[in-house]
Amino acid sequence: MKIGFGAPVSGVWATPENLASFAASAEAAGYASLWTFQRLMVPEGSAMEPVYHSVLDPMVALGYLSAVTRRIRLGVAVVNMPYLAPGYLAKMAATADVLSRGRLDLGLGIGWLPEEFVVAGGIMARRGVRTDEYIEVMRRIWAEGPAEFHGRDYDLPAGWFAPRPVQRPGPPILLGGIARAALERAGRLADGWVTSSRTDLSRISEGISVVRGAAEEAGRDPDSIRIVCRGVLRVGAPGTVPEGGGRVLLSGSYADIRRDVEWLAERGVTEIFYDLNWDPLIGAPDADPVGAVARAEEILTELAPGGQPDV
Repeated sequence: MKIGFGAPVSGVWATPENLASFAASAEAAGYASLWTFQRLMVPEGSAMEPVYHSVLDPMVALGYLSAVTRRIRLGVAVVNMPYLAPGYLAKMAATADVLSRGRLDLGLGIGWLPEEFVVAGGIMARRGVRTDEYIEVMRRIWAEGPAEFHGRDYDLPAGWFAPRPVQRPGPPILLGGIARAALERAGRLADGWVTSSRTDLSRISEGISVVRGAAEEAGRDPDSIRIVCRGVLRVGAPGTVPEGGGRVLLSGSYADIRRDVEWLAERGVTEIFYDLNWDPLIGAPDADPVGAVARAEEILTELAPGGQPDV
């Protein structure tokens, strides 16, 4: 299994210095990838987790990371498609792929927060079914020759688009989501599925089965579909559900977490990235800056895969 690391993009540790230093450390330690995520706003009066209260733009952060790394892959999990026109996101992704010399993994979602749709000028209705055309527009822009598309939801006037991505036919597209329709879309359309922070990892086999089943029905090789897991770590936490349920995966000691990673690999997860932004001692805006960096450095070192990243 490939092991990646969540870049410092949320809360107190999301600084230029930490982005550069943790990227360098992750690359040197053999991590296979670095990941960002998107959050535009926190609605007034909401009880959203601290991780969402202050978040760097994911694509801008990836551009920065491309300048301070050389070989580690760079991913976003995820950018919400309804917040951007497909042509504009295709240009952003192509630029990130060029600047990183072909290291971009593009995770896409459909969004869920109504207030963010208002802020972004996005359309919430039919956002799932519009995904097919959205991806088609991007792939045509990345293809050779002039591009053109006319569909129900999107139009692409005939024209030339450059520069094209380094990766051909384009950056790998990973689709997020936890609903069955989203999982089926990932298997049918995308290069992989990326789990969310809310995914019940104890039942991940069920999601993987849906994704790969949809791929097979679409005439694709189900084993070629990447399964990327956002690893929300709870280092040092007791690891039990408060209401008396089973153990929460990726919690407890470092040995516990390593065993959980092996368990996930046995169930078909191909990649995991440790995302410390969800740790309130690291990714909260009011966390202690010195303590946050020290805790993150320890976790990065203790869970490092070692050797060279398999990219």
